[in-house]
Amino acid sequence: MNEQKTGKSKLDKGIFRAVKKDGTVYYRASLTYRGKHISLGSYRDAGQAHSAYEEGIRLLNDSSLSLKSYRETSSLSFEKWVCLLNFRDNGIYLGSPIYMGQQLFYYYLTPHHVLKFDLEDLFYYSSHKIMRRGNHYFVSDYGMQLTLTSRYGIKSYAVPGRDYCFRNGDPTDFRRENLQIHNIYHGVRKTVTKNGQHLYTVRIHIHGNYLVGRYATDVEAAIAYNKAIDILRNKGVTNNFLSNYVEGIAPSRYAEIYSSLPIAPGILNYPAISPNNQ
Repeated sequence: MNEQKTGKSKLDKGIFRAVKKDGTVYYRASLTYRGKHISLGSYRDAGQAHSAYEEGIRLLNDSSLSLKSYRETSSLSFEKWVCLLNFRDNGIYLGSPIYMGQQLFYYYLTPHHVLKFDLEDLFYYSSHKIMRRGNHYFVSDYGMQLTLTSRYGIKSYAVPGRDYCFRNGDPTDFRRENLQIHNIYHGVRKTVTKNGQHLYTVRIHIHGNYLVGRYATDVEAAIAYNKAIDILRNKGVTNNFLSNYVEGIAPSRYAEIYSSLPIAPGILNYPAISPNNQ
């Protein structure tokens, strides 16, 4: 079908002629299924748009077609395949490449790279496109790039295997039950002694890392880090430290722990800085 024969009234069903600001003609394909109007994309010629329309109709009406049926030569993008097949099989149209499962959903970055999430995250990821750089996943949220791990309380500097891990060994499974966070507080790292006892080592960065101490619980460690910040600020250190927020503890109990925690001599004896020396 060439452009000379495709006036708007003669175009195939689901195909619409449009013109860009620079005068370039292109064709939009769309269809309606279960009362939902679905855009299939824009194409350089009416023939490509028509092929996309026909493929969309086949996907929605032929239950033998699955995501495994996709080929790189397909008229529609793989992302659109996911959207259409999810609508066909699960009755919900989402603009993101999401396919619903039992008690979870799958987010397809490519045919062979799939992320898994809890259903409670469906609204967020249906409106936020996931991007990938190496093994790092992130979304754009109000103009900022946010890593997926930060959404689950994992610090941006956290190291997989040390600060958190995936319980089942699958780094694409972001269901909350599969994420185990070892270190949730600033400056705190869970360590194991020679006799197998767990301790929480605290370090703070001034000009290099300074040991604050080792503590029996992560709460004590988090409060010790805050105490070290207070000591250093009183000495004139103006680093932009981030204090730990400790949930579920009464102010009186916090103060009791705070006053009793020992702090390493390197922090207690850190030289005071006068304003003129900063």
